[in-house]
Amino acid sequence: MAEPRRESERRLRDSVVRGELVPGEKVRDGELAECLGLSRTPVREALARLADIGLVEAKPGVHTRITTLNRGDAEKALAVLRSLDRLSIETAVPVMTEQDFRRMREANREFERAVAANDIGAALDADDRFHAVPIEAADNPVLSRIVEQLHPQIHRILHGKFSTLLGGRNTIEHHDELIDVCADGNARSAAELSGRHWSELGEHINQLFGTDQFAETATD
Repeated sequence: MAEPRRESERRLRDSVVRGELVPGEKVRDGELAECLGLSRTPVREALARLADIGLVEAKPGVHTRITTLNRGDAEKALAVLRSLDRLSIETAVPVMTEQDFRRMREANREFERAVAANDIGAALDADDRFHAVPIEAADNPVLSRIVEQLHPQIHRILHGKFSTLLGGRNTIEHHDELIDVCADGNARSAAELSGRHWSELGEHINQLFGTDQFAETATD
């Protein structure tokens, strides 16, 4: 049962992140199960899991629907991710190896190619692989689990606004600079650099909520 549930969760999560299931849309486990070719039980369990991480809102006897995009929730998620990323880097740098730095460089080159091709999914995947290296090196399962739970909430915004938030050279150059600072063994400077990048991302997202780009989904 665990494997169908995980598959259901992955596919439903990806549909929310890509905007195929739109904010505010009501969902029914029977219809989703038929669409996915799965039984209702793993789909129902997957919806409960997505509710736990904030992608689905479930009110028993009333509705189950995709949560709306909310400025406050995005700010809170980014604040936690920024802190966890700083912690992971500061913990990881003293134990990172040349193999780790090579993996980060490879992920950034994949990110750069995806940006050039305007391949949003590939860019987000490569960005995740880049940041996963220090998280894995930090060897903190609790940190890894929380980051995994929060990423989809931010990816919903990044996926829809890729050209605004990820399409420039600044992220690619930031990645390269971060690798160099990590390789120099300066854990505190690397953590501060990563924190600044998360803050800049938060400012961009906040600006989007200040326009009409999320007006239809920013409030309930």
